[in-house]
Amino acid sequence: SMAQMPAGIPVATVAIGEAGARNAAHLATGILALNDEVAREKLIKRREENRTKKPA
Repeated sequence: SMAQMPAGIPVATVAIGEAGARNAAHLATGILALNDEVAREKLIKRREENRTKKPA
């Protein structure tokens, strides 16, 4: 179980389906953005767009 993973074994969980795929992409980009300025800027822009977007 992921709740029983020892320290040093990072685990992330996202939903299934389209929403989960999008969230997984955001999570992966966030990790890459730690060392990639271009990815960081794109992630910041996308998060701002999502924050200000009206729900469908």
